[in-house]
Amino acid sequence: MLAVFLEWLNAILRWAHIMVGFGWIGTSFYFIWLDYSLRRKAGMSEQLAGESWSVHGGGFYRVEKYKVAPEHLPEELHWFKYEAYFTFVTGFLLLAVIYYFGAHAFLIDRNKVDLTSAEAIAISVISLAAGWLIYNTLVRLLSTRTVPLAIAVFILIAIAAFFYHAIFTDRAAFLHLGAFIGTIMAASVFMVIIPNQRKVVASLMKGETPDPRLGMQAKQRSLHNNYLTLPVIFMMISNHYPVIFGHPWAPFLALGIVIAGGLVRHYFNMVDAGKVDWKAKAAIPASILLIIVLAVVSYYRPDRTNVAGKDQSGAAAAAQGVAFADVQHVVQTRCVVCHSATPSSQDFTEAPKGLMFDTPQEMKLHAQEMKQQAVLSDNMPLGNMTNMTPDERKLLGAWIDQGAKIP
Repeated sequence: MLAVFLEWLNAILRWAHIMVGFGWIGTSFYFIWLDYSLRRKAGMSEQLAGESWSVHGGGFYRVEKYKVAPEHLPEELHWFKYEAYFTFVTGFLLLAVIYYFGAHAFLIDRNKVDLTSAEAIAISVISLAAGWLIYNTLVRLLSTRTVPLAIAVFILIAIAAFFYHAIFTDRAAFLHLGAFIGTIMAASVFMVIIPNQRKVVASLMKGETPDPRLGMQAKQRSLHNNYLTLPVIFMMISNHYPVIFGHPWAPFLALGIVIAGGLVRHYFNMVDAGKVDWKAKAAIPASILLIIVLAVVSYYRPDRTNVAGKDQSGAAAAAQGVAFADVQHVVQTRCVVCHSATPSSQDFTEAPKGLMFDTPQEMKLHAQEMKQQAVLSDNMPLGNMTNMTPDERKLLGAWIDQGAKIP
């Protein structure tokens, strides 16, 4: 019953996370676009930064932005904050349901670091909090120096990528990098953007002139969130692609995604601002080229196969043909614990994703899935709980590359 409950909780939280995430991403994209679309008109009040006209749903809209704030507050003022809060809360709960409750299978890789569940969870939580504290310190120190700040934040993300890859399962490492960035984004809303807006409102209510630096600080954090949004979305869906997160060079692939996503956002931001120079035009081709390079790199496994898919170790099995009995022994010993009509693993009451390898025919049918999960990546077995060796992975890969022949 507990397994069924956790499965439903997983599904509902994932559903909620996606829905509120849409709301946060949508408002982020809209307001950055709105800010860049503002234009000054002749005769416009000096209090205004500009105005933007748009049409949608059969109606016309005119939006004006104040440089700091109006002299008097309107009766009704709309805030955009709960989208960010609920995205973080649902994401963290989802992280807990999958990776904390199932830490022994999904979070801990004892081939990397032999942690207890409590230790792994503590590292996860503390690292997320530390990411925000370091990021916030960097922004305070380098707030007026855009390029050094961007480099410093990228280095922080890079450190997190290699740190998570070194201690957690490959799947958990990629997901945690997304959570690391997402925590920074949500904390910026909760700790800086909304508090600064509240200070502006409080000043207006007292009849005082608000400090313009408060709005500038909030805008800077919002812009950072805008550039980090696309990489975070990729990390959210990365658990479906073991060839990416399970590669030995996964931290480099993740950082490539961060750069590619940032380039895409930069292009659209410059288009919205009407500043499409050669650097903006080059952003999309550069992003596409980078993704192609990452895809090619992800197929190259220096520890297992080359780009032709052949065993690089010079093992006799790859050159002379693989005995099916040897492959079947590996699968029965390392994989069928979970992938069976009657799993013996305590973590599964039925085969994950319905994949079963009990018979030679089933092994052949799902050979490519085996290659993705256990040869081109180390994603399976989960946490390598059955201790599949590199030689066994090579053997399995050689059998698949030679046509997955069965008796």
